[in-house]
Amino acid sequence: SRTHTLQCFTSLIALVRRQVVNAFLPFCCCYNELIIVHSNSVSFSSLRSLFARRVKENQPVEQKDPGWKLFGKVPLRESPLKDPKKIQKVESVVRPVSGSLTSVSAPQGGCGYNVAAITTGSGNPTSPRQSVRKNLDFEPLSTTALILEDRPANLPAKPAEEAQKHRQQYEEMVAQVKKRELKEAQRRKKQLEDRCKLEESIGTAAQTWNQDILPNWSTVCTSRRVRDLWWQGIPPSVRGKVWSLAVGNDLNITHELYNICLSRAKEKWKSTATLFTETESEDVGSSDRESSLELIKLDISRTFPQLCIFQKGGPYHDVLHSILGAYTCYRPDVGYVQGMSFIAAVLILNLDTADAFIAFANLLNKPCQMAFFRVDHSLMLTYFAAFEVFFEENLPKLFAHFKKNNLTPDIYLIDWIFTLYSKSLPLDLACRVWDVFCRDGEEFLFRTALGLLRLYQDVLTSMDFIHMAQFLTRLPDLIPADQLFQHIAAIHMTSRNRKWAQVGFFF
Repeated sequence: SRTHTLQCFTSLIALVRRQVVNAFLPFCCCYNELIIVHSNSVSFSSLRSLFARRVKENQPVEQKDPGWKLFGKVPLRESPLKDPKKIQKVESVVRPVSGSLTSVSAPQGGCGYNVAAITTGSGNPTSPRQSVRKNLDFEPLSTTALILEDRPANLPAKPAEEAQKHRQQYEEMVAQVKKRELKEAQRRKKQLEDRCKLEESIGTAAQTWNQDILPNWSTVCTSRRVRDLWWQGIPPSVRGKVWSLAVGNDLNITHELYNICLSRAKEKWKSTATLFTETESEDVGSSDRESSLELIKLDISRTFPQLCIFQKGGPYHDVLHSILGAYTCYRPDVGYVQGMSFIAAVLILNLDTADAFIAFANLLNKPCQMAFFRVDHSLMLTYFAAFEVFFEENLPKLFAHFKKNNLTPDIYLIDWIFTLYSKSLPLDLACRVWDVFCRDGEEFLFRTALGLLRLYQDVLTSMDFIHMAQFLTRLPDLIPADQLFQHIAAIHMTSRNRKWAQVGFFF
């Protein structure tokens, strides 16, 4: 009885297997069949992997069935002969996964986005490279890869007017996508061309500076040709060297002096930390500006935060900390003032550590910087008054608007002058301002301010006090460098036959 039961169970399993195979057989008439969903560009491989065993070769395959689509079986229908040109057009859109294309359901006047069933022949599979369309420059595959078909035969036919309308909408959609992608491709191409031209001009300029100008600096630095190249911007590869030569070293600072100041700063950090832990309630070093060493740690974290190189753990954190600390020991009467970290950071990006310290100390020793960093109010007011003279001379309409709204220069100029525009402008643009500032001195700082006001004159005249102050203290992130320098060049730093230095001396 046990043997009889086992035989019955085996027969039942075989019967179920045959029924399952017969049920799924119409879906996979051959093992090479594959279905492509064009709307999502997803390809499903053959249904061979759905079965654990192959169907027996001698099992007959029902050939009377007309075929299957995604939504069920459709009967055979008589259709007119296909236009070979239309078939070729559709075949150029469809990319088969493997094999050669033998039959494609061609569009028949409707605009329904359907799923096409493609059967492949028994030939050798083609290479993926051979199946890729050649003309893919501006073809939006997600749209043009759709195959347009009639509705399924078991649904009511689409009216001719509606079919024509849908086809027209489809063509318009494809045309819009092509136009948009073509425009975007042209924009990227133009950006690439501009970048290549800029890199080529920078390389040519760097060669000129290295071979013709720097070796003969003392004789050619004031020539008209060099001044024109200077105005166009110094190449980054030679920028640090040119800055050092232009700023000079009137203080005669050496590398040894920098190391001495750095050693003193490190000792001061240790002693200050000990004193603060022992006598926290006392006012330690209130009369000594070297106590500002502790303020440096707080300000470094806010220096160019988007670069993430000066913050703690960054590659230039210790370098910036060392230069600022050494300067507070070199000039204890000045100490550290907020804004110095941005100036030192720009120098570090272009010079070695010791050379950056030398340039930093000499820059801050200029009359304008010394007046601002020592917070000499009377001298700062003198600079503001001189600035307003040239402001009224060059931009009378905007000057009157500022006066009407009581917007004084100190609201926006202090931040610009303290950081030499390195905080207010994009870094690459700020470096271009520094290029000419190292050549022309403090006058160019105020000329740049007038150039910025001239650039945004139309915007500022439509604002009130609050919005003008907010705009000037937080300039746009994207400022066109060429346009800004065009506006700076249009500013005339003469008033009643008096130059900047003469106007400042008058006040």
